[in-house]
Amino acid sequence: MGSTMILKARICLKPLQPFYHQGSSLCVTLCESSRLPSAARFLCTRDAKPNHGGRLTDIKKGSQTDGQDGERNRTVRQRKEERWENTVVRKGKSFTLQQKSSFPKSVFAAGTAKRTAEMLKRKAGLFSEDEDETEGKATKEAEKIQPPDRPLSVAEWRKLKESLGNLRRFEIHMMRVLFNSGAELDIAKSLLTFTAMETGTLSYELLLRYLTLCVSSGHDAEVIDVYNIMRGSFPSLETGASTLFIKSFSRTARWREAISILHDVKKVFTPSPRNYGDIIAAAILHSDITTAWALYDELIENGLSPHQETWDALFKGSRKTKESDTKNVETISELEHQERLLGILQYMRNNQIYPDHNLCSSIKSWFESLTGEKWTASWTTTTPHGVCGCCRSELESIQLTAEEYQHLRDRVMTDIIEGQDVFNKTTPEELERFKAFVKRKPAFDVVIDGLNVAHVNKDKSKLSETLLAVVSELNHQDLNVLVLGRKHMLLPSRSWDRRNMNLIQQKAQCFFTENISEDDPFLLYATLHSGNGCLFVSSDLMRDHKACLPDGATRRLFFKWQRGHQLVVDGYVALGRRVRFQSIPSYDTIIQTSGDMWHIPYDDTQDRSTYEVPQRWLCLTKKH
Repeated sequence: MGSTMILKARICLKPLQPFYHQGSSLCVTLCESSRLPSAARFLCTRDAKPNHGGRLTDIKKGSQTDGQDGERNRTVRQRKEERWENTVVRKGKSFTLQQKSSFPKSVFAAGTAKRTAEMLKRKAGLFSEDEDETEGKATKEAEKIQPPDRPLSVAEWRKLKESLGNLRRFEIHMMRVLFNSGAELDIAKSLLTFTAMETGTLSYELLLRYLTLCVSSGHDAEVIDVYNIMRGSFPSLETGASTLFIKSFSRTARWREAISILHDVKKVFTPSPRNYGDIIAAAILHSDITTAWALYDELIENGLSPHQETWDALFKGSRKTKESDTKNVETISELEHQERLLGILQYMRNNQIYPDHNLCSSIKSWFESLTGEKWTASWTTTTPHGVCGCCRSELESIQLTAEEYQHLRDRVMTDIIEGQDVFNKTTPEELERFKAFVKRKPAFDVVIDGLNVAHVNKDKSKLSETLLAVVSELNHQDLNVLVLGRKHMLLPSRSWDRRNMNLIQQKAQCFFTENISEDDPFLLYATLHSGNGCLFVSSDLMRDHKACLPDGATRRLFFKWQRGHQLVVDGYVALGRRVRFQSIPSYDTIIQTSGDMWHIPYDDTQDRSTYEVPQRWLCLTKKH
């Protein structure tokens, strides 16, 4: 915005005469105005007829933390490795855990956040009120400035301006209204004519708004005229104008001129992924695959992430190369092009990017078109156990490798728990006291965010009762539970009943921090230091803490670990009733391949938040 205003200040008083020396049609028209720990397996099931008697005695053997008594751990935590479907023994009797055949609800499933927000909005009675308010604002705006339905003469524009009380920046506001209403281009031209006749000049801002209208409505020939005028009248072009010119030129036979504009942009700042993507699409459209890949490489080297439309154009470009005559265009071999496209899939995997349905359809068509290879493709889903619904193969486990786990554990300790300033979250003394506490105890099976869980029911008078119900459910499964809370929870009150808090301390290990301390870092520390089999209970999505990690790869690793270890209470909680938890997946939602097989999760909804994962897959298998 600053550069725009500076340019406007420089040229706004220039006479209109230079515009008429361009020989452009615009100048003329201006004058013509017309895999899981067994604890998780049990807790995430939805047994229609749960067995309330006895204790779970056949549970997975957990990992041991450094400095802990190994013999004691073996006694407390001796368990068998089981698959999801395996039998669990209770009081000498075996039974099979029951899973719903459909997908269980999960806080990380695509669309969950939006559905929850809409439900809460409806409960609050705000849904219709917000719509009425939006409609009211739109009505007031429309009543204030209504666009004409035909080109106006200078006199008619002057009369309209006077009827609006000689509104300040009238031409800017009116051009915006014309753009928003999708008005005909001739109406906007007549507005430019009026402004030129009234003020003797056309400001940079007004021409930029006119340019936006031209580009959005596909008037590329008019854009070329505006380009000639603005380049001849202004010392430089800012980001918005350059982006619009690149977009428009890329849609014409003069697309190579967009590369020159891109070079000018690079002298000042790094072009956007959209700038590169528009020219890449144009190069592919004109069968210049070499230029397309050169620009793509430059985009990646600049640390930018391509837009999905760019990948879509590249996957469709292989068919374009086969169909077009490329005698006069430098091109690459089909094999090299194939390797580059497979590299895109690997890039998407490494960066945990999910293609939308359009891009995934192009990927599907590309695989099916490969010469000499027979690929079959199917749209599918997975079972709760991570088995492809089409080819029946197992997907990659959600569990981290030993190396990944150690790396994440170290980074969380350095960047989240200690951070740049440990005093922002706790005190060094309290942190050391907690570390010594964890070291003395057997490795935990489950760590509970006490305050977070207590507020599940939103009833402040039953906070301790809610927490006790969750702790009792876990204690009933013979799990070693740690409850993290704050010291104010120990003070008897209407919310924190002393008897309930005493029972909680009998059923679980407890650690209460100072009231000003953050409890999430303690939760992460205890969970990670209890081994890869330890789970944590909280509805907090940890986005602020994930953002503290130093790089994208570590943040993605944290998200993978989080999805495989976070338990979220499902539904209403009450003492005497079974507590249920949302399902933890046993498989990783990420692009994956075994050479002759690809599984690609894709977006089939616009409602997915960044911390959610798709539920639909493309299965690709190669026949021999």
